[in-house]
Amino acid sequence: MTNDPYSRRPFIIMGSVVIVVLVFIARLFWLQIIDQSQKQKADNNALLRQVVYPSRGLIYDRNGELLVINQPIYEVTLIFQEMRHGFDTVAFCQCLNIDREEFDQRIAAIRDKKRNRGFSTYTPQIFMAQLGKEDVASLRETSYKYPGMGIRKRTLRGYNYPYAAHILGSVGEVSQADLDRDVYYQAGDYSGRDGLERTYEKRLRGEKGVEVIMRDSRGRIQGSYHDGAEDVEAVTGTDLHLSLDIHLQALAEQCLQGKVGSVVALEPATGEILALASSPTWNPEILVGKQRSTQYNRLLNDPTKPLFNRALQATYPPGSTFKTIQSVVCLQEGGITPQTKYPCSGPGSSPIKCTHHHGSPVSLLNAIEQSCNPYFWCAFRDMLQKDGYGDDNAVFRKRYNLWRNDVMKFGLGQRFKNTDLGEQAAGKIPYEREYNRTYGEKGWKAITIRSLSIGQGEVLVTPLQLANQAATLANRGYYITPHLNTELTSNPDLRHVTGMDTTWFSIVAQGMHQVMTHGTGRWYNIDSLQMCGKTGTVQNPHGKDHAIFIGFAPMDAPKIAVAVVVENAGFGATWAAPVASLMMEQYLTDTIRRKNIYNKMVNTVLEHPSEQQ
Repeated sequence: MTNDPYSRRPFIIMGSVVIVVLVFIARLFWLQIIDQSQKQKADNNALLRQVVYPSRGLIYDRNGELLVINQPIYEVTLIFQEMRHGFDTVAFCQCLNIDREEFDQRIAAIRDKKRNRGFSTYTPQIFMAQLGKEDVASLRETSYKYPGMGIRKRTLRGYNYPYAAHILGSVGEVSQADLDRDVYYQAGDYSGRDGLERTYEKRLRGEKGVEVIMRDSRGRIQGSYHDGAEDVEAVTGTDLHLSLDIHLQALAEQCLQGKVGSVVALEPATGEILALASSPTWNPEILVGKQRSTQYNRLLNDPTKPLFNRALQATYPPGSTFKTIQSVVCLQEGGITPQTKYPCSGPGSSPIKCTHHHGSPVSLLNAIEQSCNPYFWCAFRDMLQKDGYGDDNAVFRKRYNLWRNDVMKFGLGQRFKNTDLGEQAAGKIPYEREYNRTYGEKGWKAITIRSLSIGQGEVLVTPLQLANQAATLANRGYYITPHLNTELTSNPDLRHVTGMDTTWFSIVAQGMHQVMTHGTGRWYNIDSLQMCGKTGTVQNPHGKDHAIFIGFAPMDAPKIAVAVVVENAGFGATWAAPVASLMMEQYLTDTIRRKNIYNKMVNTVLEHPSEQQ
C-alpha cells in the first residue's frame, strides 16, 4: 500500500481545488476592491458624471468698469457606447442643421486618437461646440431619440468695450502642448492664449466641478443622483482688477487710427499702466467663438502686423527724447555743470549739426528747450573724456561703461522683470565689446560714437521703456516696474532707484517744462496742467522719420507719464506731441476741450511702408 501510485491523488485534487478557489477569490478581490473599472462601467450604465465648467474670472479697470464678461454657450457631447441603442442620426443632423457627411466627418475626427488622445467610447466626447441656446433647443425637446447625447453649458468671453485687445488677450481651445503640460485640461477645453488671459490663466479659469446624473435602462436622464450629494461644485475664477483706465485707453487707440505706432501712459508714483495701445489693433470680439480661427489667420497675414504689440516689442532709436537722460548722466558724472555753455552754429555745426538756428552759446535749460544737438554732443564728449583716454584707451572705456550703467538705471537696455506684461523686447544700450570688436580696443573714441549723444546710432528703446523713462524723470530719480494688476503695486521688489542727485532731475524737469511753454511742444501746452515734455524726430533708414514724444504732468507731484511713437510720421512735435497732450488733458481733467486737435488726430490717416506693397 505504501507504494500505491494513486495514494496522493486525493491531495492533488484537493490542492488544485483550493488553488482554483484562491485564484477566483483573488480575482474577485481585484475586481471589486482594487480595480474599479468594472464597477465604473456598471455605474456608467446608471450614472453619468458630467464636468461642470466654471465661469472665468471677470476683468475690471481701475475705476471699476467691467471690461471682460462671460456669455453662455452650449456644446453637444456623445457617448459612443450608448449610441448603438437606437440613435436617430437623421433627426439629430436635422436639429443641428448639418448633413450626414459632416456628421460622419466629425465622428471620424473624434475617433482619431492621434488628434483626440483622450478618446473613450464610455466617456462624453465633444461633437459640436459653441452653440447658442436656440441651436440646442430642439435637441433638448427630442433628447430621447439620441441615447448617449448630452448638452453641456460653457461660457465664452464677451467685451463691453472694443479696445485693449493686445492687453486683454483672448481665450481659445487648448493645444496638445497644454494637454501634455497640465492635467487640468481635457481635449476641447479652453484657456487663455495670449495677453492677460494667458498670464493669469490659472486664477481666471477657476476649478471644474462634477455633476452626477442618474439614468434609466434606456439612458434617459432621471435627475440628480442622491439629490446631488456626490456633486462637486465648480469654483468660479478669481476676478482681475487692472490699473488700466479704459477711457484713456480708448482715446489712445482712437488717436492712433489710420497710423502705425503706440501710446503708453503710466502713473509715475506706482508704475501702474493707465493705457497701453498698439496700432493697428482689432476689436477683441472678433477672436471669440467659431470665427476665432478665421479672424486670427486674417490678423496673422495682415501686412501691417496688428498682432505685433509695438508698445512692448518694437524698438526705435529714442532720438532727442534721450537728451533728458544725457542731461542727468552728464551732470551726475561731472561732464557738465548746470552753468556749462557750449556754442552752436545751427545747421553749420560740426561734427553734429543743429536742426535750426537759435541763440549761442547755449545753456543746459536752453539746450533741452531748443533740442540743441551740438550741446549734447559736447556734453557727452566731455563726460567721456573727463579723465583722458589712458593707456590702451582703458580710462575712456571705463568712463563709457560708467555712462552705460547710468543709462540702464532708467530701465533701458533690458526687459522689465517681475511684471505681468507679455513678451518684451530688451532694446539696446551697446556694450563696450561691440565697439572693441568693430574698431579694436584702441580704435574708438568719443567722436566714433557721437550719434549716441542725441539718441541715434546703436541705442534702441521700446515705447514702454520710453514711458518708464518719463516716469523716472517725473519721480526725480526712481521708477516702479510697469504693471497692470493693481495687486503688484505694493510689491517692494518693483521699486528701482537710480541713485543720482535729485537736483539734476529737477533741472531737467524745468527744461522739459520750457519745451512745452517756449519750445517744440508749445502748440499743445495747457498752462494750468504744468506739462513737461520732450519731442523727438527719429531718423529711419527705411522711410520717413518716426515721431516720438515723452512727457509728464503736472511738473510737481506728477500723476501721468506718457510716451507716444508714430511711425513714418515725420516731426515728433507734429504728430506725437499732440496725442500725448490729449492723453494728459483727458486723464487730469476727465474731458477733451480742444476738439480741433482731437479731430485732427483721430481723422488723419498716415501712409505706412507696409501699405505700399
